[in-house]
Parts: sequence; structure tokens; C-alpha cells
Amino acid sequence: MSRVKAIVTYKREPITLSLCHPSTHDHNSLPNGFLFSPLLLPSKSLNHSLPAPSMDSDKDNLMHDGPESQFGGSFICHTANRINSRGYWLGENPLAFSVPLFLIQVFIIFIFTRFSHVLLKPFGQPSFVSQILGGVTLGPSILGHYSAFTNNFFPVRGRNVLDTLAFFGFMIFIFLLGVKIDPTIIFRSGKRTFAIGILCFFVPYTLSGLVAVFINHFASLDHAISKGLPTVVEIQCITAFPVISCFLTELHILNSEIGRLASSSSLVCDVCFGLVMMLKFAAKLTSTKSIGVTIGSLFSSALLVFFIIFVVHPAALYAINHTPEGKPVQEVFIIGTLIILIFCGFIGEVIGLDAIVVSFMVGLAIPDGPPLGAALVDKLECFVSVVLLPLLFAVVGMRTDVFAIQKMKTLGIVELIICVAFIGKILGALLPLLFYRMPFRDAISLSLIMNCKGTVELALLMNMKLKNVLDDELFSILVLTLVLVTGIVSPVVKALYDPSRRFLAYKRRTILHHPSEEEFRILACIHKEDNVLAVLNLLAASNPSEKARIDLVVLQLVKLVGRAASVLVSHKPRDKPGEKIFNPFTKFEDVYRGKVTLHCYKGISPYATMHNDVCYLALEKRITFIIIPFHKQWIIGGMAESSFAFKQLNKNVLEKAPCSVGVLIDRGNQKKFWCGYMNESTYLVAVLFFGGADDREALAYAKRMLDQPNVNITLFHFSSAENDVVGGTDRSKKLDTQILSEFRLSGFRNDRVTYKEEDVMNGRDVLSVIEYMESYYDLVMVGRKHEDSQLMSELKKWKHGELGTVGEILASLNIGAKTSVLVVQQQTKFWGSRDPEESTHLRRVNI
Repeated sequence: MSRVKAIVTYKREPITLSLCHPSTHDHNSLPNGFLFSPLLLPSKSLNHSLPAPSMDSDKDNLMHDGPESQFGGSFICHTANRINSRGYWLGENPLAFSVPLFLIQVFIIFIFTRFSHVLLKPFGQPSFVSQILGGVTLGPSILGHYSAFTNNFFPVRGRNVLDTLAFFGFMIFIFLLGVKIDPTIIFRSGKRTFAIGILCFFVPYTLSGLVAVFINHFASLDHAISKGLPTVVEIQCITAFPVISCFLTELHILNSEIGRLASSSSLVCDVCFGLVMMLKFAAKLTSTKSIGVTIGSLFSSALLVFFIIFVVHPAALYAINHTPEGKPVQEVFIIGTLIILIFCGFIGEVIGLDAIVVSFMVGLAIPDGPPLGAALVDKLECFVSVVLLPLLFAVVGMRTDVFAIQKMKTLGIVELIICVAFIGKILGALLPLLFYRMPFRDAISLSLIMNCKGTVELALLMNMKLKNVLDDELFSILVLTLVLVTGIVSPVVKALYDPSRRFLAYKRRTILHHPSEEEFRILACIHKEDNVLAVLNLLAASNPSEKARIDLVVLQLVKLVGRAASVLVSHKPRDKPGEKIFNPFTKFEDVYRGKVTLHCYKGISPYATMHNDVCYLALEKRITFIIIPFHKQWIIGGMAESSFAFKQLNKNVLEKAPCSVGVLIDRGNQKKFWCGYMNESTYLVAVLFFGGADDREALAYAKRMLDQPNVNITLFHFSSAENDVVGGTDRSKKLDTQILSEFRLSGFRNDRVTYKEEDVMNGRDVLSVIEYMESYYDLVMVGRKHEDSQLMSELKKWKHGELGTVGEILASLNIGAKTSVLVVQQQTKFWGSRDPEESTHLRRVNI
């Protein structure tokens, strides 16, 4: 077979056809089984079919009258019905069939994008950068430069399937991002957020737009460059919320102060961009089309928007209301949502709206979070992000050709506009941030984050490329610059901004140094209903009184599911059956009216950064003591599986908290002591004292319980006549002696206080004492860290972990189903010091 190139002219616009035909002299027909296939997607306005051209053997020029719709692209013919291969052994090339060709393409794309991610992740690069570079590797810049690779694995005839599926995957991806977004966040944003969002769009848009107009007016530019400059300006001024959200998640700062500000500001910036684009579209439509076309287009678009608002959104609410709490969403609701999405996308394409834009609007109509939004994300996100979305990176990469960049003049002009937009966006973010007195380092970090680009900008560039708005040179420059800027910004932001820096307290916030006349501020973290009872019993034992009031902050920690932005909001408990977390604390406040002040919060964030919510709230509320549940949950008859996510959360809180922390181990069989004012029940507490700052903190907490009439305290002091029980400085040992003497003095003639001196020689003696406790006590308290000694070295052979040596032993041994364990860590650092035992002038003992 031979090839003939032909030209079809549509309204003075040439279309190049590459036609296969048999090597005969009959040019008026093609053999049966051959079809025309477009290499480039047609413009969105085309809604007709191209008739088979007639060929003139003398002129090789085809003229055909077409509609007003502009239609451009290359075509190739290929045999039809070649879907599945019979196999290599039967003499067929599997790559000549669509199914095996598509499978090997997806396999190659997956391998290259994931391999790039593995290579670049240690350098702090987000997944977007590594995936697009993996796609570029497959394009004409590297592997695609060799015709053998391209012709075998990514032939021209296979591009349509790959392109279509890539954009379909991006459509589902954008839909899921819309589902994760709560559009009402704009109305809850403060003045600072609005100022950043508005200025981050209009400042770079104005500056880069003026530069583009100036260059276009005074410099002689090619038609392709002149036509593409407005697109360059628009792409550089976008700060896409989905991109920023993904970027913040990968940097683990989504629920930091900067993360929340960047998320909400980017959403405001997106609204500004959308409004400007709508106005430009309407102006262009009215100036180039008839009144009838303009009215029809705008009316049909408005009708689709009304359908999404007043039909799709109420239908989603109906599905949510008919899903019982804690139950999975019915399959019919999931299927119905997907059917509506596809239908709305089709209608959008019919009336001239991009299906991607429509899918985003449909996603916004679905309430974020559980049950429906979370179910959609859970079912679709993995397949979309792992399989379909990398296809988009490959499609872009295979059209990015570094060899197409040949004119230094074009490169200089485009980079100048990009630099002006970059600086403009930094100025737009810095001005309001400095006005609101944000630290300069944090302000720079946020302004750099607002310059990040990603999948949304990439898809817009690809769309402009397919519409021939951008030529190969301009497209390649923009893609490579986009990747370069994001690749540089990511490690810079990671180096500049560490959210844990601001968790450093300026004074000692420990129980030991807490003034007795001040309110005792406690932050109780709750994961689920099972954590509530043990926390309430501990709070009741903490002796809330009119003289020693407790200011209690309860934070419910919820995993971020089906949402794009983290949430930390004040919560008002309501007396209804569904409020199983906060209602018991409300009743606790009523029981101790005038002695306890309650504040309830709900934090929804990824497990990896959940500690930011805890530490931020502890700093804001000037908390003295944080109570967090242990990562293992005991149930009657055994122990439930531990949660690695909770384990990492506890580890991060212990490391970064601005105050003292207690890890509460609940074995799931507690009595309701906090209601003991009705039945005069007692609460038995044991304190294990070896020595060190953490043990002193645990003993100081026990001192607060001395005045609670229903609490009995037993102090076990471990000592040895031969060796030190724990290591440490002489100063530390003096402080141990002092606090023990003061505790015994406070408990003198108090029949609810028992002091036991335990002389131990080795680790087995300590284990014997612990095992002797059995299930006698309701609560056992011990410090987390102990200085190295021979005794502690022996104990580490039995158990060692994040709770410290003794804490891990208490958590693992069966010392009674009803016994809870509180492992206490004193504040590890404060401003100007990392040693909890230095700065004697700051020390204040209230015992």
C-alpha cells in the first residue's frame, strides 16, 4: 500500500489528509474495511461528519463545501474490526490490534510515571512533576524521538483512544475534586482570604497582560505567538484549588495555618478567573456570532446550571438523608450519580460547554464528606488517579517536543511574561499578608504556593493545543516551564515552612509549673465513642472545683475522607442520639457546673498531619495538658488491632506538643466514676515513680487528685540500695527527692494516700510489683522517659517503644481488664531551651 497526501479546504482552512490506498490507479475508492481516523481531536463546535472525499488524480487537491465550523487536523485510514489479536504464534502482530496496543501503552505509561516518582520523591518533588516528566520521557523529546519506538508502541492510529480515555479520566478526576470541595467555604472566608485571592489573580493578570500587549504592539511577532500570548497570560494567573490542595497534601501542610489560608484563597482566585473567562466568552460570542446564537448558547448554559443546582443537588441530599448513619451508601445512589454525571457532560458538549467544566459543577452539587461524597471518592479515586490520570501526563508528554523550541526570541518573550506573572502573584499574596502582620518567612511560603501549577493547567494547555491555539513550540515552552516552576517551588516551600516551629511555647506549660490559682487547661482528643468514658473518669479524678477550675477543650479527630480541604471548627453539641461524642462532655459540664468550662471542636484532616490540629489548638488555647488515646483499643475478650495512623499521630504529638502530654490506655471495661457523685464510688490510682522529669510530672498530676474525696492514691517509689534505679544529673535527683518529700507531706494524715517504698535489685523485681497490682487499680500513672541505667537496660529487653520502657510494659502486661494506664510526658522544649530541667528561675513547684 502507498500513501497520498490530500488537502480538504473548509472555509479557507486547509486540512491535511494522509490517505492509505492500494497501489492501483483507481484513486476514487478505498478497499473495504478501511476507515478514516483523525489524528487530532476536532474543535468542540463541530457537529457534523466529514463525507468521503473524491480524489482528483491530476491535482491532488480536494475541495469540499463545509459548514461554518472550523475543522482542522490530520487523518489516516486504518483497517476496521481489528480489536483482539489471535496471537503472535498465528502470524499476527499483536500491536496492530487496538486492545493489546492499548494495554501495552497503559503498562508503559504506568511504569515510567511511577519510576519517575520513585526517583524524584527523595528530592521533595510532588507527584505531578515526576509524572509529567515520565510522560515527557515517552514523547519526541527522548524515547519518542526514535521512530521505531513511536511506530511500535505509540503509533498515530492509536492516539485517539488514548486521548479520549485520558480526557475522560481527567473529567472523572475533576468531578471527584468538585465532590471534595465545600463551596460554602468562600462565604466563611475572612477579609484576609478574599484579599489574597483577589489580588493573586488581578495583580499578575494586569501586569502580565500589559506586558503582552506592549510586546505584541511594538515587536514583530509570528501569528502563532501573537495568537497564543493571551493563553500564556491566563494560564499563569490561575491558582487552581485542586492543584493547591493536592500540593499541600503532599507537603503535609494541608491543615496548617498556611495550608488553610492557601486553600481558601485559591478558591477565591478560581472564582475570579471563572468570572473573567465568562465575561470574555460572552463578549466574544456577542461580537462574532448572531444574536440568536448568543441567546441560545447563554440560555442553554444557564438552563444546565439551574438543572445542576435545583435537580442534582436536591437528589444528592435525598440520597444522603436516606442513608442511615454508619451504613454504606446504596449502590443505586452511586450508579445514579454517575449516570447524571455522564448525561450532564454530554449535554454540556452538545450546547458548547466543555464536559470537564460541567463535571466540576456536578461535583460541587454533591455535598462533600460522608456518606455520599466519601463513597464516590472511595470507589473511584484509586482507579482514576492510578490508571486514568497518568494517561493525561503521557498524552501531554508525547506532544511536548524540546526540539520544537528553536527561536530564542519566542522563548525570551514567553519567559518574560511568565516571570512578570510570577512576581505579580507574589506581590498579590505578600501585600495583604504583610498588612495583617504575618511573619515574612511564612508570607513568602504562601506566595510561592500560590504560584504552583499542576494537572488543571496541564489539561487547559492540552485543550488549547488540540484547538490549535498553541503551536508545538509555544506548547512545549509552557509545559516545561510549568514543570520547572513547580519543581523548584516544592523543595523551597518545604525548606522555608515548618508548621511545627510555631508550636514552640514561650513559657513552661506543665502541671508541675502550673500556678494553683489559675485554671487548669486540658485538651482531650477523641477518635470515637469508645474513648469518651476513660477520659471523663480521668477528668473527674482531676478534682474540678471552684478554686481549681478546669477549662476543658474537647477535640474530635476525624480522618479527611471525601473532602479536599481540612476543617477545624468550633462545634456546638446538640442533645440528640447522633451526638455520641460531645453530649457526654456536655452532661459532664452540667454535673460540675461552675467548675468546668467546655469548648468543643471538630478537626477533619489527613492522619499524616492530624497532629497539627492538636498542637495548633493547644497553642491557641494555652493548654497545659493534652490527653490522647493510645493507638491500641482493648475490647472485652481480647485486644483489637492497633492503628498505625493513630500511632504516628501520637508520636508526632509527643514530639511537637507545646505542653505536657498524657497517652491514655483504655482497656474498655471502665466503671462510670465520673457519675460517682450519685453512688459515692471510689477511684483507685497508682503512681509508679522511678525518677526523672516525666515521673515528676505524673506525680504532680496525682497531687491535683489529692483533694478529690473519692480518689485513693498509692505511690510506688522504686529505689535500690546498690545501684541507681534511673540515671540522670545530680540536679534531677535532687528534684526527685524534693517532690517526693513534698508529696508525702501533702498526704500526711490523709487516709486516702498510701506510700510504698519498693526496693528492687533488677528488672524482674519491677515486673513482680507491676504484676502484683492485678486488677486492683482503676488508673496507673507513670512517666514516659527514664534515663539509662542498669535496671532500665534490663527492662528494655522485655519491652521498648514510643511509650517508653515502663509504659510499654504496662500496656502489654495483663494487669487487669478495668485498669487504665496514663503515660505522662512533661513539656520537652520551650522557647530558648530544649532541656526540661534547665532554667531554674522558670521552675515553679505547686506541691
